[in-house]
Amino acid sequence: MAKTLYERLGGIEGITRLVDDAVDAHFANPLIKTRFENTPDVERAKRMSVEFFCAGSGGPQAYTGKDLVTAHKGMNISEQEFIAAVDDILSAMDKNNLGDDVKKDVLGVLYSLKGQIIRI
Repeated sequence: MAKTLYERLGGIEGITRLVDDAVDAHFANPLIKTRFENTPDVERAKRMSVEFFCAGSGGPQAYTGKDLVTAHKGMNISEQEFIAAVDDILSAMDKNNLGDDVKKDVLGVLYSLKGQIIRI
């Protein structure tokens, strides 16, 4: 039986490492760092990201955060900022030695969500 994306990402432990590394990269990325520097509760944002990744990749965790449109409404995130964040996530996946098949699956999911994040 094929493994779920959740399992291929390393379960909650792997996803937590991935989110931590991606957020660290966001803070270092000149294109998007100010958006993250202004986040009122970075630890909560990380927890919500872990829940979102877990629930969306087939894990048993429930996502208790806001829907993406509500979370990003009024931020007017540009295509360039979205791509910068995706690039950071892909780099974090490289850092965590996740294979190309996993990266392609995550990239597909991220791009499927783009309309709920960009320019809203």
